[in-house]
Amino acid sequence: MTQLKRTPLFTVYKEYGGKTIDFGGWDLPVQFSSIKEEHEAVRTRAGLFDVSHMGEVEVKGKDALSYLQKMMTNDVSRLKDGGAQYTAMCYENGGTVDDLLIYKVEDQHYLLVINASNIDKDYDWLQKHVEGEVELKNLSEHMAQLAIQGPLAEKTLQKLTETPLRDIGFFKFQYELEINEKKALVSRTGYTGEDGFEIYCASEDAVTLWHAILEAGKEDGVLPCGLGARDTLRFEANLALYGQELTADISPIEAGIGFAVKVDKEADFIGKEVLLKHKKEGAPRKLVGIEMLERGIPRHGYKVYSGENQIGEVTTGTQSPTLKKNIGLALIDKTYSTLDTELFVEIRGKKLLAKVVATPFYKRPKN
Repeated sequence: MTQLKRTPLFTVYKEYGGKTIDFGGWDLPVQFSSIKEEHEAVRTRAGLFDVSHMGEVEVKGKDALSYLQKMMTNDVSRLKDGGAQYTAMCYENGGTVDDLLIYKVEDQHYLLVINASNIDKDYDWLQKHVEGEVELKNLSEHMAQLAIQGPLAEKTLQKLTETPLRDIGFFKFQYELEINEKKALVSRTGYTGEDGFEIYCASEDAVTLWHAILEAGKEDGVLPCGLGARDTLRFEANLALYGQELTADISPIEAGIGFAVKVDKEADFIGKEVLLKHKKEGAPRKLVGIEMLERGIPRHGYKVYSGENQIGEVTTGTQSPTLKKNIGLALIDKTYSTLDTELFVEIRGKKLLAKVVATPFYKRPKN
C-alpha cells in the first residue's frame, strides 16, 4: 500500500480535531469542526487552511519571460514586480494541462503555483518545453502554504507583522515579508471568494505560523478549516477545480476562464490555434450554473439531459451552505446554456428537473 504524502502541518491536525482523507495521494484534513461551521466562519469571520500540498516552481533566467509567454495562455508581459496573475497551460488541442498562479518577483524571476495532483506532470511538461536561458527549480518539497480567508483575515494577520497589509492590493504580493519573525511571500489572493492572504513560507516555519495565526484570531472566532469547506467556498464563487471544471479534455474557454486566455498577445502559445477558434466561434460546450427544481443534489459526474438527449454532465454540485439550495456546475452543449433553460439531472436513476442559473452563485458584499 502506497504511503500517503503529508504536509509539514500533519502533526498538528489531531490537536485541532482534524479528520483526514486521501486527497489525490495526500493525507489532508477534510474538516476540523464541521464543513458548514468552517464555511460560515470564512464567510463571516475568517478561516485558516493548510494548502501546503500545492506545488511551487521557480522560473529564472534571461529568457524566462519569452518562455512563460509560450507556455501560458495569459499575457505574462503585463505582470509588474510584486504582481500575481491567474493563467492556464494548455495542450496543442486546447485541453488544459493545469490552471495556476504566476508571481513576478522581479525581471527574470517568477514563481509558479500549481495544483498538487499535477506537480510531477506539470514539471515534466515545463521541462520538456524549455528554450533558451531558463532555469527551472521545483521548490514544492521545501515550501509550505497557508491561506487565511475571510472578512477578518487582514485584521488577524496584521497582529503578526509591522508591514501595513492594506498596502498589498488584490493579486499583489510582498516578497520576504516578516510575519511572526518568519519570512514569507504574502499575497492578497485566495480560493474562497473572500478577501484574504496566501502565505508561502519555508516548510520548517509552517507549524509556528499556523499556531500564531490561530492564536491571533482566537478572540474573533477564526477557525482552522479543511478541504470540505474550501471546496464549497470555491464552488459558490465559481472558481474552477482542476480535475472537475478543467481537465485535459476541457479547454479554459469551455470552463469559463476565457478572461485568462489572451489570444491577441504577440507571442504564440501552446494551444492558441484551437482557443482562438473557440473565442471567435464559441466553444461547443459551456460551463453553466444549475439549480435543482426537484429534490436532489447534483454531484460530480451525474448526467445532464434535455428530454431524452444527454447534453453534458455535472462537474461540481452540492447543497450550498450559504444559499441553502441544491446547485451545481455543469458542462453542457452550448445550445442549452441560456439562463432559465430547463434541464434534467439523472440522480439515482431518476431524471429530476433543474434550470440554468447565473454564476457566480455567491459574490462578496462590497464594503
